[in-house]
Amino acid sequence: MAEDLGVDELVRQWTAERSADRELVEANELASAWLAESSPGIPTQAGPADGQRAGAVAVDEVDPAYLVVMRRRLPGVPEDLMIAAAKCWQMVGSISDAQQWWDAGLSPLDQRALEYRAAGLSPEDLGKHLGPYTVLEHLRRGSAPEWCVARLRRQRRDGVA
Repeated sequence: MAEDLGVDELVRQWTAERSADRELVEANELASAWLAESSPGIPTQAGPADGQRAGAVAVDEVDPAYLVVMRRRLPGVPEDLMIAAAKCWQMVGSISDAQQWWDAGLSPLDQRALEYRAAGLSPEDLGKHLGPYTVLEHLRRGSAPEWCVARLRRQRRDGVA
């Protein structure tokens, strides 16, 4: 097969031009500076575990209390995996909130719990029956969280639940 060295050279030239584009570099620097100034953290939905006022949680920081709870529940899990999971959980709520999800049957390492919560499910909903299966069983079988939420609402509306 014959090689076309012209294509490789064209790709190298295009890449060099794109990386040296002053306007693009300046736009990226401005965007990075603006983001650094305007959002030093992610606002929390609930206050910190110690009851202080709600504020912003820096994404790079991990609340040691989350790690203590996670180490107790997950002995032997690598530290970097626990830190990543703790960062996600601390952005959405308190330790007790996370523990309710864990007690309902979802591991703290299962990021789908965050999706379920965003869809409108609560830990109490996971044990409710939708037909022959519980909500958690439906989710584990591949049902969409939104579908489960809609079915739960229909049951409540009809007075079944």
